[in-house]
Amino acid sequence: MRKLEKASLDKSLFGVCGGLAAFAGISSFSVRLIFIITCPVSFFVYIILNNAMHEPNHLRGI
Repeated sequence: MRKLEKASLDKSLFGVCGGLAAFAGISSFSVRLIFIITCPVSFFVYIILNNAMHEPNHLRGI
């Protein structure tokens, strides 16, 4: 089972969009574009996801 976690390599700010793209199997550019188009709402969603998503395993020391 795949876990929803932040991206470690494909990230611009915190890795949220890259992690969502990797989980869904789509381009991270398209996820970022969706976040930009829906800017007022997606800002709050991004903050919530940034706090809720886990760091990648190799960054957590596991």
